[in-house]
Amino acid sequence: MKIAVVGYSGSGKSTLARRLGEKYGAPVLHLDSVHWLPGWRERPDAEERAMAEAFLESHTDWVIDGNYSALFYDRRMAEADQIVQMLFPRLVSLYRVVKRYRRFAGRTRPDLPGDCPEKLDGEFIRWILWDGRRKKARDRYRRIREQYPEKTVVLRSQRQIDDFLSNQ
Repeated sequence: MKIAVVGYSGSGKSTLARRLGEKYGAPVLHLDSVHWLPGWRERPDAEERAMAEAFLESHTDWVIDGNYSALFYDRRMAEADQIVQMLFPRLVSLYRVVKRYRRFAGRTRPDLPGDCPEKLDGEFIRWILWDGRRKKARDRYRRIREQYPEKTVVLRSQRQIDDFLSNQ
């Protein structure tokens, strides 16, 4: 089983990916953990691509969460048996991020590499509410739904996530 989990920040991609990985016994790659490795500002994009490609090449089953179009986005969508789009409303996403921040403030979440403490600042809030939801992102999600309608599931609420997991 190969599952790609994409969507807006704060929608719960990493949590869902972890739960799906546990359910199917599949290895999980959180693309945030590739991008936010220590030294990420100095590391060339080629290193991130190499890490993502090595994961794809070395596993027959996987769950990968994250958007990151430069990290084999089209390949992940094509190879996935199931694509889960988490498209929560912006204020719900913001609420979830604030809740996550309260839980992990100053510490690193389990799905991120060490030395990457949880933060919440104006730039990230802007990303959640506006920049991460630009037309380009919306069009990318729509294109995937049109290209792979038989294997794409859209989740817009926690209730839909819970129903989805109980039917897996």
